[in-house]
Amino acid sequence: MTSASTPVRPAPAPAERPDDPPQPAPPAGRRGSRFDRSIVEGPLTPAVWKIAWPTMLTNIIGGLQGMVDHVLVGHLVGFNGNAAIGVAWQIFIVVIAFISSLFTGMGVLVARFAGANEPEQVDRTVYQAFITALALSLLVMAPLGYLSAPWLLDLVNAAPAVKAEALPFLRIMFVAGSGMMLFFMIGGALRAAGDARTPMVLGIAMTAMNLAFNVVFIRGLGPVPAYGTKGSAIGTAIASGIVGLYSVWKLWSGSWVVSFRRAHGFAPDWTIIRSLFRFGLPAGIQGIAMNVGGVLMLGFIGSLAQSAAAQAAFAVSYSQLFSLITWTSVGLMGAAAATAGQNLGAGRPDRAAEAVHVAARFGLMVAAVVGAAFALVPEALLGVFGMNEPAVLSIGAQLLRVLSVSGLFITVALAFTGGLQGAGDTRGPLYISIVSQVVLPLGVCFFIQRTGTLQPLHIWLAILGGHLTRAVLSVLRFRQGRWRQIRVDVGAKR
Repeated sequence: MTSASTPVRPAPAPAERPDDPPQPAPPAGRRGSRFDRSIVEGPLTPAVWKIAWPTMLTNIIGGLQGMVDHVLVGHLVGFNGNAAIGVAWQIFIVVIAFISSLFTGMGVLVARFAGANEPEQVDRTVYQAFITALALSLLVMAPLGYLSAPWLLDLVNAAPAVKAEALPFLRIMFVAGSGMMLFFMIGGALRAAGDARTPMVLGIAMTAMNLAFNVVFIRGLGPVPAYGTKGSAIGTAIASGIVGLYSVWKLWSGSWVVSFRRAHGFAPDWTIIRSLFRFGLPAGIQGIAMNVGGVLMLGFIGSLAQSAAAQAAFAVSYSQLFSLITWTSVGLMGAAAATAGQNLGAGRPDRAAEAVHVAARFGLMVAAVVGAAFALVPEALLGVFGMNEPAVLSIGAQLLRVLSVSGLFITVALAFTGGLQGAGDTRGPLYISIVSQVVLPLGVCFFIQRTGTLQPLHIWLAILGGHLTRAVLSVLRFRQGRWRQIRVDVGAKR
């Protein structure tokens, strides 16, 4: 992988010292660069916030759109529909985690090359990630996902009524999910290159279209019948497909900070593709492991005495309401990754380290505010989703109160995970996630189930313990500092 390779060349900037005064942020495009150099020069907190807030806003709006889907389905279909969407999404995320691993590898390369002011390498990387992700989504995810959907739902012990609603939803997502893959890939490339506003605009547009389509297809309108739960999948597929096609056209036209350059040719570049998997595959395995853990956790939830009620409570409390914290934290994780990667590319590791701490502080503030609402008014939040059955309301409120604490730990864990991954250390977060998100919570549930009677609170506390462990291990791994010595090389273009 390093044969005939060209190492990243740091930008010609003097090394930072702790007593250096802050440097003024130069205007974008200075020194002939099309990248925003304020990420690697000038005040650091505004630089992190510049990348973080558009991503956070996009994720929150996307999360609210998912909540609207649950509200519509909950009122029209009932809590079985809520459970079906939650179970199907958990499975779908497991399957796409491998493809999404490419985006982490792509982000590592793009951020380093942008920080080193090497636009040719940035464009080469983005195009190779595009063709690889498209091939995997169309040739692997679509056929295998469609055929295996019934078995996957049986694996999570979906109740018969839940499975009937979830199966068509899941199959539509597998077959028509390539547009969503393109959106995630292109958004990740733009953010790694320092442009977080364009993905925000795309995300808001996709969410608006998704919401409009879902209202039509879930409820029915005019000649369009009411498709119920699967109408949510139809709307998502159409909206993401439109945005995906538009984004490819913009990349082809060359009007964004990243582009598809015809001079590079259109054939696969196996040196870059190997680098994508070198950095991305551990993140993909991490995503698969975590989400397999989530699927197995759903199996424990499905084994409870009130399985359908517990699955519905989990789908809304964890998959939807908790996303106000997790999606915000994912935005900060992306900001930490981009700023850390670019500053390493520019030869400024101390600045990269401080960027991660800035992102973690932002995350703690958000988690504290949202967690307070979880603890104080959980019943009111659940009532918005039409969850008025006493059993569902009681279990969901209990889960939200546990998550009000858990959110503080997961936001710190994700910020430091972003810093590690952005620097190219994708193996450390993999090992940490396997221990904290799979072995620990599942082991606790398995032990209790074998030695006593498993209750919902046991599962919720196991999730809390996993998040706490992940935060502690992520901080310790980052403080070891091994990420400072990671090199990013790809072959020179012939």
